[in-house]
Amino acid sequence: MKSRFSIYYRYLFTSGFAAVTLSCSNTRFLKEGQMLYTGGEVKIENDSLSKKEKNELKASLEENLVPKPNSSILGLRPKLYFYNIAKEPKKDKGFNYWLKYKVGEKPVLLGDVDREFNKDIIENYSENKGYFNAKAKYDTVSKNKKAKVIYTLRPGGRYLITNVKFQQDSSLVNREIQSLAPKTLLKTGNPFDLDVIKDERVRIDNGLKERGFYYFNPDNIIVQADSTVSKNHKVELNVKLKDDTPDLATQQFSIDKVIVFPNYNIQDVKRGKYNVPMNPDSLSKYAYDDIYVIDPQHKFKPKIFDRALYFKKGDLYNRSNHNLTLNRLISLGVFKFVKNEFIVSDSLKHQFDAYYLLTPRQIQSLRLEALGRTNSANYAGSELNLNWTHRNFFRGAEQFKAAVYGAFDFQMGGQEDAKNLFRAGTNVQLSIPRIVAPFRFNSSSAFVPRTNITLGYEFQNRTQLYTLNNFNASFGYVWKENARKEHDLKVIDITLVSPANITEEFYKQATTPAAQRVVEKQLIFGPTYSYTYTNTMLPKTNTIYYKGTLDLAGNITGLVTGANVKNDKEKKIFGIPFSQYAKIENDFRFYHKFTDKSSFASRFIGGIAYPYGNSEFIPFSKQFFAGGSNSIRAFRARTLGPGSFDPRTIEKGLLLDQAGDIKLELNAEYRANIYKFLNVAAFVDAGNVWLINEDKDRPGGKFSKDFLSEIAVGAGVGLRLDFSILILRLDLAMPLRVPYYEKGDRWAFDKINFGDSSWRKDNLVLNIAIGYPF
Repeated sequence: MKSRFSIYYRYLFTSGFAAVTLSCSNTRFLKEGQMLYTGGEVKIENDSLSKKEKNELKASLEENLVPKPNSSILGLRPKLYFYNIAKEPKKDKGFNYWLKYKVGEKPVLLGDVDREFNKDIIENYSENKGYFNAKAKYDTVSKNKKAKVIYTLRPGGRYLITNVKFQQDSSLVNREIQSLAPKTLLKTGNPFDLDVIKDERVRIDNGLKERGFYYFNPDNIIVQADSTVSKNHKVELNVKLKDDTPDLATQQFSIDKVIVFPNYNIQDVKRGKYNVPMNPDSLSKYAYDDIYVIDPQHKFKPKIFDRALYFKKGDLYNRSNHNLTLNRLISLGVFKFVKNEFIVSDSLKHQFDAYYLLTPRQIQSLRLEALGRTNSANYAGSELNLNWTHRNFFRGAEQFKAAVYGAFDFQMGGQEDAKNLFRAGTNVQLSIPRIVAPFRFNSSSAFVPRTNITLGYEFQNRTQLYTLNNFNASFGYVWKENARKEHDLKVIDITLVSPANITEEFYKQATTPAAQRVVEKQLIFGPTYSYTYTNTMLPKTNTIYYKGTLDLAGNITGLVTGANVKNDKEKKIFGIPFSQYAKIENDFRFYHKFTDKSSFASRFIGGIAYPYGNSEFIPFSKQFFAGGSNSIRAFRARTLGPGSFDPRTIEKGLLLDQAGDIKLELNAEYRANIYKFLNVAAFVDAGNVWLINEDKDRPGGKFSKDFLSEIAVGAGVGLRLDFSILILRLDLAMPLRVPYYEKGDRWAFDKINFGDSSWRKDNLVLNIAIGYPF
């Protein structure tokens, strides 16, 4: 014990000495008279402000000070140190250049600080926040060639809004402004704040844009502040239209003609093929339901524009329909560029024509892709795809895609003696930009709803074991409420799995009924529905992702036929028992951004699949799995669970694929960027899978009240190489809690022994994958 403490104190002393040495050593590189700038501090002298108000004002002011001092970690400035020790490079490349200018950081000196400029910033910012009598001064404190600047602010009393008046007149635009006044952001009793005033002008502009005032601008509004009405730090605000506002900005415009150029090309315009604006007399032959489609070659059916355009003749202009139309035209997927112009056609009636200038994408494309890929079973390999796409298949912006592919996969970090996998197949998809159904579906979303029809076949050969022929077909709909919410409903989703060439080697390895179910004939059909919500694309500190999936297979058929496998009433279609089950899965993710270079990510997965009627078991392909590079990384793919079942009881060489009907999983990960493409991570994973029914071949696999004691836990560190086009991920993990150890002895802390090569071989799991796990 004594030696441990001795080592501990020695470590602290060495670390402290190194910290002091590194910190002080930066100043020895300074020239005579130079001082290292260590930052600015703002002190606020005001007894009337609360502690919270002082802290908020102080933080905002210090954020505005320039320049920023050299970055530091625990008082050290390693980047500055690397800059100082690196030799001046002769060229803009090489190790010295990289160390000095990429890793290192140029010293920020006191001479770089314009203290008068910062003082003005402090006073101006304070005034903009309602401290009209703010006065600031500064003082420089220096020691050992280091200097900091202390700014002292006396803000005085903060002015509060005592009254807000929207000045009235008889104009149409003023009447509309008056109708927007009740929802003003300028509230009596709130502090004067220039940022809120700017937001109020934008709010008024947005409201007027929704009411036909296309040419209005936030700068046409002025908010006058009068602080002379009271000696008690009060201010009155007067919101009014500027006297020099252009007449055009005060007029309410409506739509005259809607004109679409679906094959617009800037070169054709230069050659005089199209002229904008067009002569009204030349438009009559292009008319379609009050829309003029200039398409002499008839490349597009006019009806697609009737669905996408939200402006009709006589409509009052509003920004929502303006943006909605542009988004829906882009969402069709057939146009590369979408441009919109409004040109006044009748200044007396206040009407303009709406022109839509659409540049098509390449209608057909043939693409050959060579891919590197990984999956949740720790299989990695290469894939070759040949894809043909037609983006206007029936002249209605229908997208038809056909693909043939071949792939070879091998398992990395998985079970020993895992067999390689060869896959080849083809699939086709027709995506129609509307809901094809016997009922009418109206959507005011910016995203065009789609009807998707797919057909596919895949040949799978697991070397020396078996071959599977997979056929699938589906018909369904995809629609978005907005950028965050998506619905995917497959009215019918059919999968047929037909095994072939099952070898004796497979039966030697798959000795239990559960293992042999992978080569059973399977017929799965029914509806599936998924709902996705995400705001991860928003520039927010906290964002979430959620996907819920419901899969109902064979339910109506089972009900009609009276299927009940437990009562020997198994029903077949084409000689194959159809699957009957209900499955639900939830995937919830939370992301927190600490800085631009560090973040926290977490995920929870909860799912259950319940077989009934014509099925005693869930089809193998629809079950849940745990372990592997995208799951609990301390356990090899598909070797964890179910429950407390011990995979060590399976003889070496036998198939270890384990699956379950219930899944619970929780993952947490800290991510940080340390240099350009180089990222690191530390993570913890926990979870397991369980069975709904007892399985005598896998004792301990059934879900019970003791499920918490059967949760597996693993942790590790990762390295991620972000090359933009792909992210190569290497995660090294080890188990901390093993569910198949004896109860009461499942935590593995006392078994950790990095010095033991046998322990490292059995417990350190390297996961190699492409992309993030979640």
